Amino acid sequence: MMIKRVRGTKDVFGGDILKWQEIEDNIRNVCQVFGYDEIRTPTFEYTELFNRSVGEKTDIVQKEMYTFLDKGGRSISLKPEGTAGAARAYLENKLYAQGLPLKLYYITPAFRYEKPASGRLREFHQFGVELYGIKGIDSEVEVISLCHDFFTRIGSLNVDLEINNIGSFETRQVYISHLKEYISHNLDMFCDDCKHRYNINPLRIFDCKIETCQSLMKKAPVVLNYLDDKSRSDFDSLKATLTAMNIEYKVNDRLVRGLDYYTDVVFEFVLNDYALGSQSTVCGGGRYNCLIGELGGDNISCVGFSVGIERLISALDIYNKSFKKAKSPLIYIGHMGGESAVYAHKLAYNLRTCNVYSYVELLGRSIKAQARAADKIDASYLTIIGDNELRKDRLIIKNMESGKELDINLDEVFDFLNTLRRD
Repeated sequence: MMIKRVRGTKDVFGGDILKWQEIEDNIRNVCQVFGYDEIRTPTFEYTELFNRSVGEKTDIVQKEMYTFLDKGGRSISLKPEGTAGAARAYLENKLYAQGLPLKLYYITPAFRYEKPASGRLREFHQFGVELYGIKGIDSEVEVISLCHDFFTRIGSLNVDLEINNIGSFETRQVYISHLKEYISHNLDMFCDDCKHRYNINPLRIFDCKIETCQSLMKKAPVVLNYLDDKSRSDFDSLKATLTAMNIEYKVNDRLVRGLDYYTDVVFEFVLNDYALGSQSTVCGGGRYNCLIGELGGDNISCVGFSVGIERLISALDIYNKSFKKAKSPLIYIGHMGGESAVYAHKLAYNLRTCNVYSYVELLGRSIKAQARAADKIDASYLTIIGDNELRKDRLIIKNMESGKELDINLDEVFDFLNTLRRD
């Protein structure tokens, strides 16, 4: 029986690969102009890393992580997100010694055991940015503007920037006590997951997609009313700066993030027509000043975000974004076998080493079949080498668009084709 791929995973090939390559090119280009360096961290880490950073009692850690014991009896987990690994690398490799601020980005696979849906897989990929060492709202401005520029570059999407401030750790505890008091009066009407969240982190009840829970939370206390003077001033400065940069935003006072390490400013980029339904958030991020401290280092200001690439591609497909097409060969080099095959391979190799996209016949087909194959792959030129061409030291090169044929000396073929190269 044929072995199939694991549910919640996906093979990527053909035209889909071109989508990935175009998005990854945009990621690298925008990060380069903003001055961010790429970091690559392991696919799996010690489970303790995610217990400390993401939160031991979060849904991700309790329900969604792929965790196992290795042969040494150590608890290992496939990473469910990219921030924790980057933070661990920052500490372990003493990246702070390079000087601050430190700007990093990554494109990484991540793994969560969730019910697969459009734009949501069990193995998925994140584009993320981490900015370490900036205390003021300059860091939020930078990463939000980077992400805004990224969405502008890829085009086609109707996205809204939503921002909120969930307060410092201290002020948030005051807010949470009032929030729990409000929820307690109707706790029995909430779903089982929200009843659990009530005891662990009631902020995450705002994320519940069940209509009953959403309705019950409409009149809940607003976190913005509990901010201290500094958080309020910083949030006002952020809004003023975004306005000056012509980056439109909406204040969403119900916006929270599902990971425990967030503090102060949080933000999301959301499809404004909800084309993906409950999966319409295509980017989420914010500040996490306590994360490095949780991992054993000195607390330092950190701001970042992540974009789910599969979810982004699903959205782009819905909006019918036009992606780049695969490049076609400059020339199809056919042959009739024997010495002509040797010459064909030699010519193709020399052209390829000069970055000229050349296709050489491999199946030993007839002349007519080779001509049809050249047309099928949209080659610009065609030549078919036979004993007669080798004997006369001449090649006939056909322009596939105009039908015009050129008779060229073998010694001049390479130079002629090299002048036609399409970089």
